[in-house]
Formats: sequence, C-alpha cells, structure tokens
Amino acid sequence: MISCLTNLLLDNITYSLLIAVFTIIYYYTTSTYDKWRKLNIPYVPPVPLFGNVFKMITKLEHMIDVFGKMYYLYPNAKLLGYFQMKEPMLMIRDPELINTILVKDFSYFTDHGLVIDPATSVLAKSLFFNNGQKWRKMRQNLSPGFTSGKLKDTHNQINECGDEMVSRITDVLEKTDRLDVKTMTAGFSTDVIGTCAFGLKLDTIKNDNSEFRHYAKIIFQNTPKQLIIQMLAMICPWVLNLFNIKRFSHEATNFFYDVFNNVIKYREEHNLVRNDITQTLMQARKELVLKENSDIEDKFTDDDIIANAIVMFTAGSETVSSMLSFGLYELALNKEIQDKLRAEICSMKAKHNGQLNNDYLMDLTYAKMVLDELGRKYSIAFSILRVATKTYTLPDESFVIEKGQKITIPMFHIHNDPKYYPDPMRFDPERFSMEQKSQRPKGTYLAFGDGPRVCIGKRFAESEMKLLLSNVLSKFEVLPCEQTEIPVNIRSDAGFVSPKNPIILKFKPIIEN
Repeated sequence: MISCLTNLLLDNITYSLLIAVFTIIYYYTTSTYDKWRKLNIPYVPPVPLFGNVFKMITKLEHMIDVFGKMYYLYPNAKLLGYFQMKEPMLMIRDPELINTILVKDFSYFTDHGLVIDPATSVLAKSLFFNNGQKWRKMRQNLSPGFTSGKLKDTHNQINECGDEMVSRITDVLEKTDRLDVKTMTAGFSTDVIGTCAFGLKLDTIKNDNSEFRHYAKIIFQNTPKQLIIQMLAMICPWVLNLFNIKRFSHEATNFFYDVFNNVIKYREEHNLVRNDITQTLMQARKELVLKENSDIEDKFTDDDIIANAIVMFTAGSETVSSMLSFGLYELALNKEIQDKLRAEICSMKAKHNGQLNNDYLMDLTYAKMVLDELGRKYSIAFSILRVATKTYTLPDESFVIEKGQKITIPMFHIHNDPKYYPDPMRFDPERFSMEQKSQRPKGTYLAFGDGPRVCIGKRFAESEMKLLLSNVLSKFEVLPCEQTEIPVNIRSDAGFVSPKNPIILKFKPIIEN
C-alpha cells in the first residue's frame, strides 16, 4: 500500500514537473507574440516555438514559398510583422520605404543584424557579417580592389577562362551535344575568381572533381544538420558557443583557410606583387592588422583577412555560376532574345576590332538589360536583412522602428510582383530599357542590394558574365532539348536561388562564313 502511494506521489511529481517545464517553454517561446497586435501592425499568426518558420525549418516548404505566402497575405501593407521562432521580425513591402532604409537613411540601418560568434566560424569576421565601425573600416580598405582600373586588368584573364570553356564545350561536342550548363559555368566562375582574385591556376573547367568546386558547393549548403544549427541559433545561440558547434562546414572552411593563408604567406615571403584582390587583402592586413589602430575597439586579426578571402571566393564562384546557368537557360528558351544579344556582341566585336576590353563591355547595352532581367527573375538572394542601429521614425511618422529591430526586405518577391513587373514569369530584357526603368519606383530592383552596402563585387560579376556570354554566344547557338527541365526548379538547398537539378541544354556550333 505504502509502495503504491509512493509511486503515485512520484508519478504526480513527475507529471507536475513536466507540465511546469512545458508551460515555461510555451510562455518563453510565445512571450513576444503579441508585439505586432499591440502596435497595430498587420502580422502573420505564429505557432508556438516556431513562429512563422515551422514549414521552412522542417523543409515542408521552401523559403521562397514560405515568404511568398507572407508577402501576399496583406498586398496593400507597407509593413508586415512575422516571427522567426520567438523573435519579432518586420517585413518591409513598400519600395519607397525600402529605398529610404537602404539609401537615404542608411545611417539608421547600417548592419545586417547577423550576429555570429567567431568561435563558431571564422566567416563571422568577413565583410558580410561585420557591423558598425568594423564594417566601415574593412569596406573602406577592400573597395580599392574593385575599382574600374583594377577591373580592367582582369578582362584578359577572364577571356582566357572563356576561351578554355569554349575549348571544353568543343571537346564535349565530339561525344554529345547536350551539356550541363551548371557544372560548366561553375568551372568557369571558379577558375575566374581563382586567377583574377588570388593568382591561382585551378583548371576546374577541365576537372569536374576539383577540390575547390567540392568545397565551394558545400560551405553554405543547408543540410539537415545546418537547419538544426540554425534553429538552435534562433532559440538559444549560447548552446552553439558552449559546445563549439560550427555554423558552416568545418571541413570546407579549413580547406579554404589553409589555401588563402598560404597564398598570402607565399607572396609576402617572395615579395610578389600582383594587381589583384589578394594584393588588396594584403594591403588591408598592413593597415588594419599590423598597424596600430587605436580608434577601433574590436581589433582586426589575420582571421579577418582570411575570412574575407573565403567569402569572396565561394560567394563569387557560386552566385555567378548560378546566374550564368539561368542566363543560358533563358536564352535557349527565348531564341529572339539570344539572336538579338548575339547580334550586339558581333557588332561590338567588329567595332572594337575583336578586343574584348572595357570600352567593348560598356557598349554592350542590350547585354546589360539581359543581365538586369536575370537579376530580377533569379535574384540569387531571397531577401535583404537589416537591423535598426538607432530608433527610426518612418517619414510619414506613422510608426517607430525601435533600435535593435530586425527587418527583412523580400527582394525575390518584389522582383516577381506583377504590380511592378507585369507577367513576371516572362523573361523580358526590355523591362530595363531607359523608358521602362524610369516608370518604376526606386526600391523595386535590388539584385545586388543598394546603398552603401551594395555588393562589393557587382561590377566584377557583371563584367565576368558579359565576357562569358560574348565568348559562348559568338561560337554556339544554345537550344533547349528533351532533357531540359521547363520550368527550371529554383528551390535548391544551396541557401540562395540556384538550380535544384542539372540544366541540360543543346549546343550547336555556329559555322562562320
């Protein structure tokens, strides 16, 4: 009898403790869920613990679809509240306000708001994750590596990589006229960033099994493990630090760290000077690491330099290859656009005596429209993140954004909103004619971001893509085939807009008269 009473009492205590624990967890994870209701901001009703990202975290829905449903829930709202786990987030839908935040009143929103402990990843020290004064100082020191003068010196190297890719295509065509353009362009973009930025001859165009390609693909990949880590970072980031859980692939990060650390050491030891990004990084190291900078609280170290090298290499190769893949896909499906672009390329080549230099690139006006339309339809990043670094009152004084409030600018969905781009699924470079651009409000085109935090490699990426298209389209006609996935699936696990499956296209050599 006593034993039964004891067991019953213990069971009751156990049940009570479990109820207490779950009650605490419930109230902790839902304690912020009344914020947007109190402020009279339209919001997406959350679910306990996960907020509005349950289907995204569990991979039941892709990020594109999760944010798409939010974006269109209140089509006339300038602001929209939602919850990332328990954290209240603010989505900005109004182009005028977006332009104000990114450009006019940038001083209130200088940071991405992505706080990562460097102990969990050296990439936390890169320009993308830097905030405040540290970001300003690093950006100031890296910007000289992307001036017009520096970019002109890369054109010959890019063209050499383009020639190698044309040669590879020609070799493949002896066996088959079907090519996977994602693999092909990935080899090209990796070789370009390797040689132009770091003086490395990688030959990934000819080697599909390159270590550089392997690690560039996995460093930002959203594996199930990475999704769990992201969830922990949202709920209790201290757990990552306590158990030293890495935010990005440890193996890939170490590989690139060793490579770029050795490149810099070799150049310093042998007093080698090249007019490239590595030289800019080495100069930044002299200014920020080796020289005393008493005005910076958080001192720079060698890790800051290497972190930027890693991000420039991986982001530069992966995003450009995805954009080029989508470009060749759209040109294959839209032959009249491909023919018009080819005609411009041939005309400008003749005008510049076959010299694919800076003057030639500046004259490719239709090519720029094609690239802009690519950036609209396949805007690489899903959204732009910012955090209010100071309390900010909206221009119409209707709402105050508190200091520390994180905001999301849904770039992908603005680019595909029929309100700004009628029939958005149609690929139409004419949207970016001077006339049509002038009719759209600012804040509706954000392929590379905008304002002081615009992508530092924007002009380099555009030059690279123009030169590759010039090399390929002057030699080959690109066509769809029975293996071409139409429409292309863009819902990959890469963490950015990228083809989920191979893009197979048919290449037909152009016979010159």
